[in-house]
Amino acid sequence: MMHKITVKQVGEATGAELTGKSDAEVFDVTHDSRQAGKGALFVAVRGLTMDGHRFVGDVMRRGAVGVISELAAPADFQGAWLKVADARTALARAAAVINGNPSHDLNLVGITGTNGKTTTTYLVFALAEANGEKAAMLTTVEYRIGEQSEPAVRTTPEASDTNRFLRRAAEDDCRMAVMETSSQAIDLHRCDALRFQAAVFTNLTRDHLDYHLTMENYYDAKKKLFDGRLGEIPKSSVINTDDEYGARLAAELKSNNQTVVTFAQNNAADLTAENVEVSLIKGTRFDLITQHGTRKITSPLVGKPHVYNMLAATAAALELGYDLDKISEGLKTCVGAPGRFERVAHDGDFAVVVDYAHTDDALLNTLKTARDLTSGRIITVFGCGGDRDKTKRAPMGAVAGKHSDLVIVTSDNPRTENPLKIIREIEVGLKETACPYLAISDRREAIHHAIRQAKPNDVVLIAGKGHETYQIVGSDKFHFDDREIAREALEKLNE
Repeated sequence: MMHKITVKQVGEATGAELTGKSDAEVFDVTHDSRQAGKGALFVAVRGLTMDGHRFVGDVMRRGAVGVISELAAPADFQGAWLKVADARTALARAAAVINGNPSHDLNLVGITGTNGKTTTTYLVFALAEANGEKAAMLTTVEYRIGEQSEPAVRTTPEASDTNRFLRRAAEDDCRMAVMETSSQAIDLHRCDALRFQAAVFTNLTRDHLDYHLTMENYYDAKKKLFDGRLGEIPKSSVINTDDEYGARLAAELKSNNQTVVTFAQNNAADLTAENVEVSLIKGTRFDLITQHGTRKITSPLVGKPHVYNMLAATAAALELGYDLDKISEGLKTCVGAPGRFERVAHDGDFAVVVDYAHTDDALLNTLKTARDLTSGRIITVFGCGGDRDKTKRAPMGAVAGKHSDLVIVTSDNPRTENPLKIIREIEVGLKETACPYLAISDRREAIHHAIRQAKPNDVVLIAGKGHETYQIVGSDKFHFDDREIAREALEKLNE
C-alpha cells in the first residue's frame, strides 16, 4: 500500500526545482516507463544505452502525474516537472518518502563485500527467525518476506523496488530486513536514503573492475555504505579485520567516532573463532568467542570461509539485540544459500560440489576448503562470464591450476563473447602452473567428463554459476542448472 503524498512533498525531499501542478497526489515513482501508470512520477534517467526522456510523452499519456529529470521542463510540458541535480539520487529519495520511509520501520541490515554476501544474508535472516522475529531478505538468489519468496531479478534492486519491498515487509509484520548491497548498486544510488541499523563488510578482492576500473574506486564504492554518503551513518558497522581493506575501513570509521564491531579468525577482534574443524560429512565446528560469552557451534555449512560468514551474521545479530543462545541454535540449523559449496547427494565414493565462486579469491577459498576435506584429487570445472571483468580470467586460471589436480575449462555465461576466446584468456594463467587441463567449451559435456574421471575420495568442484538456473549464450537465455547436470552425469555413470 503506497503512502499518498503530494508532488510538492516529493520535491522537498529531493531538493527539486518544481514547475507545474504541485498539489497532485503521488502513489508511486519509477524509472521504468512500463511501470509508470496513473499517479506515478517518472524518473527520466539518462543511461549508457537508453535515455528515459524518450518515454516522457508515453508515461504522461498513461496517467503519470509528472517527471523527475536533470533537465529543465520543455516549454509545452503539461504536468509536474521536478528538476534535480542527480536523477538516481532523486529516485531513491522519492521512493523512500512515497513509501513512507519503510527502512525506518524495520531493523535493516546491509551486507557488502566481494564474497560471502549471500550466505551472510541467509544467516542473518535465519538468526532473526531463531529469535522469534518475522524477517525479510533481498539476495542474489531470492526476495523473501517470511515464507513468501520470489526469484531475484538482481542482487540489489532499484531504489523504487527496494522501498516497495520494504514497505510490504513492514506491513506484513516483519521486524527485521537484511539485504545484499553490491558496489554497483551503491554507486548507482540504489541504497541512498535507507536507514541501516547495521552495515556489514565481508571482504574486498578483485572483481567488477570492468565497472570500477581500480581497486581504490571499488573500495570507495563499498565505503559509501558506512560513512554517511548514502544519507545516514549506520548505527553499527560490522567489519572483517582479517581483510586488509576491512582493517583500513575499521580504522577510518573509528577515526570518525563511528561504532565499529570487528570480527576475525587470524587477529584479535570483538568476535573470533577458535578450534575450527571442517568435515565434508559433519560440517563445521568451532568455538564462537564474543564479548557476550563463548558458545560451541556445529554448523551444516562446510569450510573456513563460512566461519567468517557466521561471525559476521552473529555480530550483526548481537547489534540488533538478539540472544546469544538463540543465535547459536540458529547457526546450528541454517544450511545457508543455494549454490554455495552445495554438495550434490549421491551414493558414490567421491564428492560433487557446486559453488558460486566466480572470482580468483572466491575460487581460491573454495579450493582450499575442498583440499581440507579430501584425501583424493580435486577436479575443477569452471569458466568466466562474457562481457564482464576480463582481468580476473588469467588469475582464476592460475588459482585453479595451482590448487587442483585436473582442471576442465569451459563456458560460464559467454553472452556476446566468443567462448573459445574466453577460454584462451583463462589458459594464460593455467599455463603458468603444472596442472593438467582440458578445454571443453560445452559446459554440460565438461561436467559429464569431470564426473567420469572421478575416483574414490576425489572432489569434483563445479564452480562459477552456483544457484543459477540458466546459461546466457549470445542474447539467448536458456535453462541450465549445474546441480541438475551433475545429477544427470551421476545417473549416467551408474547405468
